[in-house]
Amino acid sequence: MRHLKAHRKLGRSSEHRVSMLRNLATSLINSRDERIVTTLPKAKELRPFVERVITLSRRAASLEGNGSEAKGVHLRRQAAAYFHAGNYQRAENTGRRGTTRPPRTAGVAALRRLFDELGERFKDRPGGYTRIIKMGHRVGDGAQLAIIELLDSPREKVALEAKQKRAKSSSKKKKGEPKVTEASSVKSEEGADEE
Repeated sequence: MRHLKAHRKLGRSSEHRVSMLRNLATSLINSRDERIVTTLPKAKELRPFVERVITLSRRAASLEGNGSEAKGVHLRRQAAAYFHAGNYQRAENTGRRGTTRPPRTAGVAALRRLFDELGERFKDRPGGYTRIIKMGHRVGDGAQLAIIELLDSPREKVALEAKQKRAKSSSKKKKGEPKVTEASSVKSEEGADEE
């Protein structure tokens, strides 16, 4: 019996699996289109991983009152555990003189974007922040591919506005022109033939 055996192993050790999920989550949050292409089992494992972090940022966005700053820092530190730490351990004097320190890693940028932008966007949504779209099978090994994307992305909003604009313009055209039915068009043609 498979009781209490949740989640997929994905053919990896636990350290490798957690590291891979952290990398996928960072890629999803930092991507310009807010979508990544991966295999279906990885996407299904990534969904709850990312949604837990977005819930933390959503809670931080809705904090009010006394002690909200401390709670916000606490939530940010909890969310940081879901990403790779970055260059925190590097000392100031390591490396050669005159060389610049490397920039912070993508995990730090993802955390910043998560709390500055995504927490506000999903403030009123009670869960379900991602969508998985099946793409078919990969040519090389036959693995089933999927797109995992964040909902309410700017790309979706632009497409929705364009669709509403087209619907509005097409309804104006229909209102401006008189309705022509087949029977009235046939009668007008017969009347033109008799003259």
